[in-house]
This record gives sequence, structure tokens and C-alpha cells, in this order.
Amino acid sequence: MPKHLLRLLSKQENKIKYVVLSVLMLSGCSEPNPVLSDIQRQGKLVVLTINAPTTYYSGANDKVAGFEADLSKAFADSLGVEVEYKVFSNITELLSALNNNEGHLVASGLTRTAEREKDYLFGTDYKAVQQEVVCHRKSTLPKTTGDLLQRSILINSKSSYQETLLNLQKQLPELKWLTNDELAAEQVLLQVVNKEIDCTLLDSNILSLNRRYFPNLVAAFPISKQQHLAWVLPSHSEGFKQTVTDWFAKKETLEQLAMIDERYYGYADFFDFYNNHIYLKRIKARLPQYTASFKKVAEEYQLPWTLLAAQSYQESGWHSAAVSHTGVRGLMMLTRSTAKLMGVKDRVDPYQSIHGGAKYLQLMLQKVQEDVLAEDKIWFALAAYNIGFAHMLDARKLARELGKSPSTWHDMRTILPLLSQKKYYKNLKYGYARGIEPVKYIDQIRYFQDVLVNTLEKSLAEQ
Repeated sequence: MPKHLLRLLSKQENKIKYVVLSVLMLSGCSEPNPVLSDIQRQGKLVVLTINAPTTYYSGANDKVAGFEADLSKAFADSLGVEVEYKVFSNITELLSALNNNEGHLVASGLTRTAEREKDYLFGTDYKAVQQEVVCHRKSTLPKTTGDLLQRSILINSKSSYQETLLNLQKQLPELKWLTNDELAAEQVLLQVVNKEIDCTLLDSNILSLNRRYFPNLVAAFPISKQQHLAWVLPSHSEGFKQTVTDWFAKKETLEQLAMIDERYYGYADFFDFYNNHIYLKRIKARLPQYTASFKKVAEEYQLPWTLLAAQSYQESGWHSAAVSHTGVRGLMMLTRSTAKLMGVKDRVDPYQSIHGGAKYLQLMLQKVQEDVLAEDKIWFALAAYNIGFAHMLDARKLARELGKSPSTWHDMRTILPLLSQKKYYKNLKYGYARGIEPVKYIDQIRYFQDVLVNTLEKSLAEQ
């Protein structure tokens, strides 16, 4: 059959499918949970979302990533179904799609507000945020809501920020702002960065991730009380809301939620304007001379080259002749013994150093136990690279004794710092260790890799 006919048939099937869902929703009296029934009938959970760092994006190896993506995937797994993501450009399109029964829920970091609850059904709260007035670092920052009268402000009219400003306008009738439903949050931030507008409003979690990419952004002051993020569900789907509520109440879900939160926000607070500024400059000035070596070695050891580059920056700042007071040297700051073990003859030779560091990291990766979560194995390996594999064994033992999981980085990052406390290390085989160091080490590497990937993507988009 010709491709255009196949596409037409697919569209017709989708229309029929959503008509069926609509009918089921309207006949809720006879079907207590029509949305769940439709999910089970299709064998998939259809999630409506927006492409953004805090929600859904294509990560390493084109793998779906993002806080909302991981959380909704965990929910789909609990239902024993696949997950399908439908990505929209803005909140207006997103909520319109939900109204048209194009999906089973909206997972896009939307805040529960009084106005939204008049029109939409929300599930369980899962993350606390606060709206902040965000402006350019080098501008004269507003200190109070009254100062906003002299500032140009841009927001999305369908966002929770519109509701906040409308309420504020009752007290400050002269308050004005611009709206644009076509711009995503990142595009609005670019206008602040480029000083095309003075300020915008942003949820604290969105700012915490984006200020790494836009270091000139700064929160002037909070403009709302604490709010909560929640999924938006189809109207008249109380049965499905109960399903969602019951799932969030489970102990396993709370543990998953904590791990997902740590995965995306655990290192977000590692931000320093000056250091971030220097890093962005070195990505342009220093990294290019080593990029080919990072890529070649990464391919040999099946590691992301951006991870090796981030680790190298954490070790040496991409300074090939770097040397520390302890005698470690080179781009990957190898000790004499490690260099000898990895066959490195010249530690200040860039390629040899990168190759030796990657080889040693791969060795640590091979030692990581099979019970460790697949997505966390690299963090265990990096921790072992930093502190030594023996101390990782001690930390895993201590985790078991304290009722924590020795198989997740979420729990191990809280256990490792205990290795410096005598009441814990005195009973461990390998004794004292500065356990906070590998935690900070990995936070910084994750931060540097995240900024590097984003910078490279923007550079490609501009070409």
C-alpha cells in the first residue's frame, strides 16, 4: 500500500481511537475507570508533554530523558504497558490536546493553581516549586513587586505566571506585561539574556536547570508562595485519578521519585557564576584541541566523549601540564602507579593521559557489581576512580547495615560521606576515607557534561 495511504489510515485509526475514549469517558457511570481501561486496551500510556530540560528531551544515544519522562515511564511500568510521548510546543497546544482526548495525561511540570483547577483535573502533587522574578544579572534588579512597574515582563499567557500577575494587578493596577503563547520557556529566557526584555517569571526548578546554560540569569525575588507540580488528567476521570493517587502513595514510588529527582536536580545547585563563565570560555578556547582525542578514546572504550571531557575538566581544567601537590599530573591527573598500570609513559601527553584515564574508568566500570542500577553504574565507577574501589565496597556494606540500598547512587551518595566518621569507619575493612569527595566529584562532572552537551547542541543549531 502506498505510504500516503498508510499515513491516512493511521490518522483515521487515531481519530477512531480517541472517539472511543471520549465515549468511554462520557459513559463513566457504567465504566468506573474508562481511562485505565483504554490504557490497558491499547497496551500503552499516551503522555502529553513539552520538549524542555525539566520535562522531556532526547538524551545520550537518542534515549528519552527528562524528569517527567522518567516519572511517567515508571507509572507506565507499574501498569505493565508501554509509554508513548506526544510532544507539543507550548502549554496552549498541550492542554488543547488533552481536551481533545489525544492522551491519557499531561506530564509537563505544570503547577496546580486555583484557576487551573476550575478547568482541569489534577493528580497527586509530586514536587514543590516557587515562582521567581528572573532578570539579567547585570541589570538593576527589582527588589519588590512595585519595582516591576518600571520593567518589561514577558510570559506565556497560559502559564501559572499569568494567574500570579493578574492577582498582583488587583493591588497594582498599573502593572503591565507582555504575553506570547508561541515561545517556549527557553526562548523567553533568551530574550532576557539578550536584554530584549527586562524580566520574566519562572518556577524555581526551571531556573535551577537553565541558569547553567544561561549564567547571566538571576532570581531577583520570589513572587509566589510555594506551589506544587502535578499531572493534569482528563476531565471526569475520577477513577483514573485514584489510580494515580494510589501509585504515588506506594513506598516503591516514593523511592523512585526520590531517585529521579536526584538524577535531574541533585547537582543543579552546583552553580557558581564565575566558574561557569570560565568553563564556557574554555569550551571554546581549550576543548577543540583535545576533542578529537576524547572522541577517539571514547569510541574505543564505549563511553560518551562528553563524559570523558567533563571528567577531564574536573580533574585539570583541560590543562595538559597540570600537576597537583600530591604529584598527579596531566589532563586526567593520573598518579604514577595508575599511569604505569594503564601503560601510560608520558602523563602530560594529552592523548596518553585521556587514554589512560578512560582505560582506568572502564576497569572500574567492569568491577561494578551486577545488582547496581544500569543508569547508575557509571557514577559508581567514577566514585571508585576518585576514592578507590575498596572504599566503595565498604560503603556498600555500610549501606546495607543502615537499611539503605547499595545498588543506587541516590542512596550511596548519602552513605559515602559517613566514611569519614569514626563511629562508622572503625568497623569497616578499609577504614577512613574522605567520602564527601566522590559525591562532589560526580556532581561536578554531571554538571560539566550537562553544560557541555547543551552548549554543543546550541552551536550546531546556530550553524
